[in-house]
Amino acid sequence: MRKLSALLLSTLIALLGLAPGAGAAENGEWAVYPAASKLGGRPYFYLSADPGATLTDRVTVANKTAAPLTFRLYGADAYNTDRDGGFAVRTQREKQTGAGAWIKPERTRITVPPRSAVTVPYTLTVPADADPGDHPGALVALDERIAPGGKGSVAVGVQRAVGARVYLRVNGPTVPALAVEDVTLDQDRPLVPGTRTSSALVSYTLHNRGNVTLNPKVVLKAEGLFGRTLLARDLARVPAELLPRQKIRLTERWTGSPQLDWGDVTLTATAKDVKETGTVSFLALPWLAAAVLAVGGAAGLYGLRIRRRRAAGT
Repeated sequence: MRKLSALLLSTLIALLGLAPGAGAAENGEWAVYPAASKLGGRPYFYLSADPGATLTDRVTVANKTAAPLTFRLYGADAYNTDRDGGFAVRTQREKQTGAGAWIKPERTRITVPPRSAVTVPYTLTVPADADPGDHPGALVALDERIAPGGKGSVAVGVQRAVGARVYLRVNGPTVPALAVEDVTLDQDRPLVPGTRTSSALVSYTLHNRGNVTLNPKVVLKAEGLFGRTLLARDLARVPAELLPRQKIRLTERWTGSPQLDWGDVTLTATAKDVKETGTVSFLALPWLAAAVLAVGGAAGLYGLRIRRRRAAGT
């Protein structure tokens, strides 16, 4: 098969996914951070502006290698990944509609000498009709080199990037809003009760419906008949930051779920000033037991009919 060429931009940049307060974004070869007196002294841009305002700041790109490196500088919108809700940014080829479109570096292409750093001024112009609230993004340094990667019939080129996060808030009313949507429960039970451990997969969508970034916590609780608590757990696989207007689909495995019970699974999501729940009911009934009950019930009804007919005939 003829080899095809593909280009993968690894702009789900390692270190863009770090929680706020961590060090500067870097990958071991270069780093991108707000201009400061030392590396990581100001790891992210925290900006506030009125609609129609223009801000100016500076970004530094540091080359840690022994050879010069050339980068493309651009602004990018941020979003939560579908995979785990991590902080990621749009590629240069994607359309930017928020902070990524408003950021304009003074130079869009720079060459950084070995073991040196270059600082570039930039402006961020907020449109007069910009919605109030948070508009997260990043200033990204995209390496112009394309490294070979992949094997087989498809030739893959990998282009790496690192970005410094931009946390921009446009002044105006802030509306925190959170929703737990589309809660489902898929059960895996043995045919014969007690022959193996059962489990259930709880799936739900966490939706930031407001205009500010949230730091959600989610608690999973399952109750059986008569309100018995079957499970109560703080969920760990929840994004540290859920960006405005973003939604992610998450799952949680419940090992040891009941094989014979009837109840509800409730997910309670909390963040600053918000608390929302989502619930799904479940019926745990072993298939073999259900079949026996169904057959027994049908046989009982049939026998009752026969007795009534005989009684009527006499």
